[in-house]
Amino acid sequence: MIRAVYPGSFDPITYGHIDIARRAAALFDELYVVVMENKRKKYTFSVDERVEMVRECLKDLPNVHVESFSGLLVEYTALKNVNVVIRGLRAVTDFEYELQMALANKEICNGVETVFLMTDKSYSFLSSSLVKEVASFGGKVSQWVPEIVERRLMEKLRRGELSG
Repeated sequence: MIRAVYPGSFDPITYGHIDIARRAAALFDELYVVVMENKRKKYTFSVDERVEMVRECLKDLPNVHVESFSGLLVEYTALKNVNVVIRGLRAVTDFEYELQMALANKEICNGVETVFLMTDKSYSFLSSSLVKEVASFGGKVSQWVPEIVERRLMEKLRRGELSG
């Protein structure tokens, strides 16, 4: 059985993330989509909100488990006996950062391999930051995120918790 982990902040999850998760789920026996928590970063959504949205968006994939984790990714891989890390790439700039992370993970834990999946070209420009920025000005984001995510963004905007 080959297990993989797809980590990210997913703040919020987009159709680009969902595309990568679906494709990875088709390649591996089990896929752990892990909402990472970094205490030094400021998030729009709490870790519980992010986990809930990711679960809702991927609920039809029986081999996908959605969890949260705070710590080094290699600690999570050891905890779950996972030896493949999935990373999505949109552009060359993503590759530079992701290569550094993959090499660092390999240095820390030699048994972990990183598999890069190219994003679908229709999502190559898409980021959670872009979605939040457009939503913060009341712009339409339904083409980039599922309805549950758009609804949550609009709730945050109405409460003044999402600003441009």
